[in-house]
Amino acid sequence: MNAEQRIAVVTGAGSGIGRAVALTLSGAGWTVALAGRRAAALEETAAAAGPGATVCLPTDVSDPEEVAALFTSVRDRFGRLDLLFNNAGTFGPGPVPVEDLAYDDWRTVVDVNLTGTFLCAQAAYRLMKEQDPQGGRIINNGSVSAHAPRPHSVAYTATKHAVTGLTKSLSLDGRPYRIACGQIDIGNAATDMTERMSTGILQANGEVAAEPVMAAGDVARTVLHMAELPLEANVQFATVMATAMPYVGRG
Repeated sequence: MNAEQRIAVVTGAGSGIGRAVALTLSGAGWTVALAGRRAAALEETAAAAGPGATVCLPTDVSDPEEVAALFTSVRDRFGRLDLLFNNAGTFGPGPVPVEDLAYDDWRTVVDVNLTGTFLCAQAAYRLMKEQDPQGGRIINNGSVSAHAPRPHSVAYTATKHAVTGLTKSLSLDGRPYRIACGQIDIGNAATDMTERMSTGILQANGEVAAEPVMAAGDVARTVLHMAELPLEANVQFATVMATAMPYVGRG
């Protein structure tokens, strides 16, 4: 590996925020391992990044064996890991009242958003601790839902609150090994996942209203800033949101 080469893993890299972050990192000179369930979508991200900037490693982050294989491949190909952007996530079947949420749907959200985030962070942590020079950075994708829920979002909201605890623990436990961990909490980035915002979404007062969105590239630039800080500095938590979304104020 070139001494100047910086290696990143981005999960959920086939679309949305993951794709935007992967392209922004690669444009800034990072080599990016693209992880996600859909190989074709990863290839589309790789094509947009250009030759040599990325490698596609299809991975289901909720599967411990696939996560282990992902980080083993990164270690074997590049010799080290400098950044994990822990981005893969799912909202689940859509807004569902708590009394109607199926157990299997609950487990799917928990397995991806929380267990998957933990598995990737654990594997990255092990690699960063063992490599020479030691250390690296983990950035977890939280959400505005790590602070305040939307109606009928109990699984998503619970997992995003849990990600905050994971971020704090990783940040503390990583200190002796120069492993920095921060979290970006995103509100209304324009992706397939948030497409319904423009047509109307249930509000806390029972009304349905359209909400403003922002470009995913605005999020990606924030992640790049966090990623390129020296390991002696860390953005512990950052909130990036559409300016006029109904988050700051009364519900």
